Amino acid sequence: MGTRQAGQVAAERKGSVPVGRINFAQGTALYVGAVLGTGVLALPGLTAKAAGPASLVAWLALIVTSVPLAATFAALAARQPDSGGVSTYVRRAFGHRAATVVGWWFYLGAPVGIPALAFFGASYLERSTGGGWAATTGYAAGLLVVGFAANVFGVRVSGRVQLILSGSLALLLVLGILVALPHADPGNLRPFAPHGWSEIGPAAALLVWSFTGWETVTHLSAEFAHPQRDIKRATVGALLTIGVLYLGLATVTVLALGSVSGTTATSLASLLELGFGPFGKVLASVIAILTTLGTMNAYIAGTAKLGAALARDGALPGALGSGAEAGGVPRRSLSVVGAISGTVFLVAAATKSEVQPLVLSTTACLGAVYAIGSAAGARLLRHGTRWGMAAAMTSLATIVVLLALTGWYLIWPLLLAAAALAWCARHWPEPTESAASQP
Repeated sequence: MGTRQAGQVAAERKGSVPVGRINFAQGTALYVGAVLGTGVLALPGLTAKAAGPASLVAWLALIVTSVPLAATFAALAARQPDSGGVSTYVRRAFGHRAATVVGWWFYLGAPVGIPALAFFGASYLERSTGGGWAATTGYAAGLLVVGFAANVFGVRVSGRVQLILSGSLALLLVLGILVALPHADPGNLRPFAPHGWSEIGPAAALLVWSFTGWETVTHLSAEFAHPQRDIKRATVGALLTIGVLYLGLATVTVLALGSVSGTTATSLASLLELGFGPFGKVLASVIAILTTLGTMNAYIAGTAKLGAALARDGALPGALGSGAEAGGVPRRSLSVVGAISGTVFLVAAATKSEVQPLVLSTTACLGAVYAIGSAAGARLLRHGTRWGMAAAMTSLATIVVLLALTGWYLIWPLLLAAAALAWCARHWPEPTESAASQP
């Protein structure tokens, strides 16, 4: 075994020592924050516009298909807790070059989507308060600063912040569902598919953004105090929480708003106004802040940790490797993530560009990560429980279909893959067999 491979295996094994600080509740909150993202602000109304009540089929289908994906990453993270996350599993399954490609997809793809999160929340706030593009830009800048500042002090602080954010968000969403229930009208379910059953597909495409995030917490797996026990428990808790909230919100949107849900992108605000009148806009603004900060916090923490792990393993400049260990604060890696997100934000703000390209570019990269990560899971888990391998194979088939929905945005992960392989060719010109790649 070469020195670099031995160091990689030792670093990965080191991650299994229970020296982290994230507990079950904080882990569940991080998952909820990563997956229950800014989609709750607009997508229930937008999908109803695309497919009518039949959009509920798309919601249910994606909730169900999230189970094998979440189960795959939970099984891998529990068996091999390491800040490298999916890239670590890919290294063990397919070698260092494949792991480098996957790591670059996430590390350079996710920061492009972080400003989109900020703009989502900021746009929702601007709809409630007014102020135009200047207000939207100011809100987005403020959200970005708070999100990155929370991670300067390490995952212990960000984990506590996430617990507060996700808990508050869940309570407010439940409140929004409950106050709208008295206004529910089963008649709004007819006709069930006003635009035809074929429109369920486009509705599902809109929802892909809402169901990314299961890979994010794998980069924080070594930060769990008891990863073998709590990662799986946190995954189950998050699946139940997210499934109930998403499906409940989508259902009450169709039942209570009916055709109104098809003409507005602020369906959550409309639901809250049914029960609270004008004060509903205030609650909607609070939810927008909590949702945006929660999702940003999870992605920033996971991406910064991944960058340090990649540098530790030689897939990025070694100077970024500090903080990869459990309990460490990857401030150098965090600064790179901040620089990328900040640059993207400034360009988007200056050009007043749409956030859709940012969203789809990030979705394409994360979809590619899911596909290779699921393939790695199918190989690594084949000697474990049958359900683990079955979950990995099922998630791989599902992700291939969802990945096709991103269309030409797949160019972005292809370019990053070429750049990553060029890095490997320069730094490791002679292929070597990695012991870490042995299942």
